[in-house]
Amino acid sequence: MKSRYRQRRRDTAGTKLILRARVPFVLAALLALLFCGSTSTWAQDAPAFFKQNCTSCHTIGGGRLTGPDLKDVTTRKDRAWFVQFLQSPKSMIDSGDPYAVKLQQEARGIVMPNIAGMSPQQAQAILDMIIAESKLPRSQFAGLQISDRPLTAQDVAKGKLIFLGEHSLSGGGPACISCHTVKGLTLLGGGRLGPDLTRVYERLQGRKGLAAWLSSPASPTMSPVFKDHAIQPDEILSLVALFEDSAKKGGQDDTTSLLTFFLLGVGGMVLGLISLDALWKTRFRGVRRSMVHKNDRGER
Repeated sequence: MKSRYRQRRRDTAGTKLILRARVPFVLAALLALLFCGSTSTWAQDAPAFFKQNCTSCHTIGGGRLTGPDLKDVTTRKDRAWFVQFLQSPKSMIDSGDPYAVKLQQEARGIVMPNIAGMSPQQAQAILDMIIAESKLPRSQFAGLQISDRPLTAQDVAKGKLIFLGEHSLSGGGPACISCHTVKGLTLLGGGRLGPDLTRVYERLQGRKGLAAWLSSPASPTMSPVFKDHAIQPDEILSLVALFEDSAKKGGQDDTTSLLTFFLLGVGGMVLGLISLDALWKTRFRGVRRSMVHKNDRGER
């Protein structure tokens, strides 16, 4: 019995030693699998990440928008520089980095914002994707091909209807006026959540840049709203016509709509007071008349 017990103890001890020896290898294998899986996920998400966050300002082989064309961008600076820049563009500019400052100047002073989720690994995946897309005859990110035909008064009129929500967007997105205004377009103006779009055609440097932004808006407010409700190319062209026309006219001063709003408010208040006064006088006279009649009957 004792010999069997000792043998079992020896077997158990041997098994534990084997397991202890294998633990580091198992952990290493799991870590390697996790790292490879994460890298693969980043690489797979790179096109979607780029489309959501970058295509409003950049193309790959389609020419300059607000930012530079990114075709063969890694031949201009080394990867380490781009990985650092993509994570915090403003910090690179503030540090006085010559190439970062040059990019800002070429963008007419516009600073590329920090992009949520832009980790070193995500930046590497984005760069790998740009390199691969740069080798293609035509990249999927060459940009929206918007018509260069002269825009007509009919285009402007349709753009106005879309902006005001009188012509619904086919993708189901909200009307522009719910968050934005264009000077002179309506009596009281539009929403104030987003910026005034009177000069947006100039700010985004013309038809191509504005169309790219409308096709894939990258602002924190618009991006989640229009991600699954994209504005269609014909609707984009009409909105571009409206904003181009607005930029040419220059619009009206903001004080016009504010003054109109103030005057309407004062007028409404005065009419309300007059109405209340008339109602009160009528009621007062009615009550007084009944009291007089009662008093007269009492005296009799």
